[in-house]
Amino acid sequence: MTPQTRSAVEPSLEIYIMTKAVEEKEEKVEAVTEEQKDEKEGKKKKDSGMALLFADTPNPPINGDLVEGKVIAITKDTVFVDLVPFGTGIIFGREYLNARDIIKKINIGDRVAGKIVEVANEDGYIEISLKEARQALIWGEAEAHIRNKSVLELLVTEANKGGLILEWQGIQGFLPASQLKTEHYPRVDDGDKDKILEELKKFIGQKLFISIISVVPKEGKLIFSEKDPEQKNREKIIDKYSLGDEIEGEVTGVVDFGVFVKIEEGLEGLVHISEIDWSLVEDPKALFRINDKVKAKIIEIKDGKISLSIKALKENPWVAAEKKYKKDDNVKGVIIKYNKHGALASIEEGIAGLVHISEFGNEISLREKLELGKTYSFKITLFDPKERKMALSYISE
Repeated sequence: MTPQTRSAVEPSLEIYIMTKAVEEKEEKVEAVTEEQKDEKEGKKKKDSGMALLFADTPNPPINGDLVEGKVIAITKDTVFVDLVPFGTGIIFGREYLNARDIIKKINIGDRVAGKIVEVANEDGYIEISLKEARQALIWGEAEAHIRNKSVLELLVTEANKGGLILEWQGIQGFLPASQLKTEHYPRVDDGDKDKILEELKKFIGQKLFISIISVVPKEGKLIFSEKDPEQKNREKIIDKYSLGDEIEGEVTGVVDFGVFVKIEEGLEGLVHISEIDWSLVEDPKALFRINDKVKAKIIEIKDGKISLSIKALKENPWVAAEKKYKKDDNVKGVIIKYNKHGALASIEEGIAGLVHISEFGNEISLREKLELGKTYSFKITLFDPKERKMALSYISE
């Protein structure tokens, strides 16, 4: 190669070597950059994962918190509850005694709510109270009813000179006389408190539509008002129904004088004991249970209340009896009940007549002659099927 040729090639070679070196350096820089990027991404993912982990982990409970867990063991004086992920809750000592009525109904595997009274006792358990939790939940529900302006239908259990006592969720609440509706307020001319009390006592055993207006959990106070702002809504619901309508409802209460039936949300009707069946009904509780489904007929709508009849949907036995019996007929009857007027004798299902006490002189003599559950011969002395009345006279054997 001539000097001229070498001189011509060398610059090109130098340029090539320099270019190659630059490319290799750039490749190294790119490799380092990618590695750093991967490290950053990895760290970012790790940080993100930790953030999610902490976000999903609930804060440790403190005294007064409500917690829920599964019952894992029950002994004669202790209940153990799995409070994942914080540890094991324990109900014992005074808290066990206070909640023994609740604990009787608890089984292993049931979920229960408790209020923390000690985060960690000397044995490392979380002490909880079932009774305090139940009370806290109830008072919380009461406050929710105030916010939502809920309307409740409650039974009047007692009366005093200041108003009425009603029970809700096992708590006795007070309905001041001043919070009664205008038509229910006791009107006594001279303001005599004893007379006012007599008027208020007339509400005992009745159900009223009320709202909760005040709660003081620490003092156990619950105040009601019958002056319900939502009463107009209930009146609109009632307006949808007419006399003679047949409804299907759910039993919500069974009392000595009848059965309360939920017709729809916010509306109940009463089936009086006399409207349950054509036959004599002495104890509605023997026939109905809460949540039973029943069919009934609306027989009265008055003062915002609906009266129902179950027997109205059954065949009236007195219609058939009118064709079978007449005055002066001799019949057989079973003694089914005594009352102050005498004894009731059932002639057939749904048809009964009164044997008057005057025939026997006194109650003792009547009961000696006519024993419950036994069959005797009688003569019909009065028969009025339209009024469903029958009088009987005892025929001595």
